Amino acid sequence: MEENIKRIGILGGTFDPIHNGHLIMAEMIRGTFELDKVLFIPSGNPPHKKQQMVTDAQHRYNMVCEALKGNPYFEESRIEVDREGYTYTIDTLSVLNEQYRGIATLYYIIGADVLYDLLTWKDYEKVFKTCKFIAALRPGADREGFRERIRYLEATFSASILEAEMPLIEISATMIRDRVKEGKSIRYLVPDAVESYIKKEGLYLK
Repeated sequence: MEENIKRIGILGGTFDPIHNGHLIMAEMIRGTFELDKVLFIPSGNPPHKKQQMVTDAQHRYNMVCEALKGNPYFEESRIEVDREGYTYTIDTLSVLNEQYRGIATLYYIIGADVLYDLLTWKDYEKVFKTCKFIAALRPGADREGFRERIRYLEATFSASILEAEMPLIEISATMIRDRVKEGKSIRYLVPDAVESYIKKEGLYLK
């Protein structure tokens, strides 16, 4: 039966907006780890962004939908957008784990820096039991510190963390929002459909 178990990647984030850096990382990880699908989950009301203004969840979800068109291995999810109150990873994973129980193994995709924040997550020990992690390491990062952290989390909490090599892609959502506000081009930073959506809806102008 094991060979019939699917491998599903999960990429969560504010996606304010989703950009080509997200898509390149997801596609490279999908190929490297032979994932059957990558689920993009825009956050609804993220607790770690309490002090920041975040664009309406529906707009962020719509941009994700636009960005994923044409890739049969990518799929958007409303699971956090539709949830009331703060959205915690453990709640999302619990729902997905129930949905895919016996059908798929879940791989949560994170940046290397997030490894140092995992122990601040709500019910992090349950999180480690619910999914495996794929941590993306960018060039120039502290490789030994990264691997040491993985060893610590695996030995102490029985976490399962795979290492992924990533190219250096200097694109950030903050940079894109700033460029829109300043009237500068964001072409090639985001998919064309996302750029069109931002213009049509007048996002990031204030």
